[in-house]
Amino acid sequence: MSLITLTTDFGTKDHFVGAVKGAIYSELPDAKIVDITHDISPFNITETAYILKNAYKSFPDKTIHVIGVDSELSADNKHIALELDDHYFICPDNGLISMIASEIKPTKIVEINIHNRIESSFPVLDVFVQVASHISRGGSLSVIGREIEDYKKIIEIKPKVNEQQTIISGGVIYIDNYGNVITNISKKQFNTIGKGRGYKVTARRYTFSKIYNRYNEIVNYSVTDKRQYDGEKLAIFNSAGFLEIAIYRSNLGTVGGASTLLGLEYRDTITVEFENLVKPEFTPLN
Repeated sequence: MSLITLTTDFGTKDHFVGAVKGAIYSELPDAKIVDITHDISPFNITETAYILKNAYKSFPDKTIHVIGVDSELSADNKHIALELDDHYFICPDNGLISMIASEIKPTKIVEINIHNRIESSFPVLDVFVQVASHISRGGSLSVIGREIEDYKKIIEIKPKVNEQQTIISGGVIYIDNYGNVITNISKKQFNTIGKGRGYKVTARRYTFSKIYNRYNEIVNYSVTDKRQYDGEKLAIFNSAGFLEIAIYRSNLGTVGGASTLLGLEYRDTITVEFENLVKPEFTPLN
């Protein structure tokens, strides 16, 4: 029996999550269901993409991921099921799969076409559950939809690089529970474009000349009172490999977070500017 994960913007106050789980158990009494999150900001596709990209890899192969964000069926928002990286994803074709599929090509994508057999105003409950159950029982994707070659892309997920290869212009795609601001600029892209050059990171009126790999790298451990570093701003490549603007030991209820203290919001521009010329390699004197 495959694991089934749920990622939605439903929250937990209403009946929606409970109803979806109940429908799954009605179809698959022995199902194992894991909540990734139900606290996606309403209709926020890029936030969904970021969370899924960093969560799905921790699950075993053949896990089925049901995604209910901006899932209402329309001519512009079809429903798809796909196999990618030995996982299955059932979701609206609204671009949320872009970040995951940017590096790994889907093995198979189908446009779900069972809607004419199911009357529904709640597709995650009525359609996505049926598709997940079918896959969990070993069913083929071809039975629940016609195969398609591509999926909708989210342009804003991909940062822009200028022609001179000196500036990466990205944006805020997610603000986490600590108020840390995550951008769409990856460490891989930074290294590929930067080629070891000097740089500066600009976020609104704030600049950073160093990017850390761990939050506590900002601390000088020879200093007795390390609390003086609480509230210091820093840039870091986070555990997911994305550039993040953070506040050391941030707490939205006390010292604040980067989102509040620096005034950074979803979709704000963050840039990395590199020196024009690649520095020559150092050749030691004989």
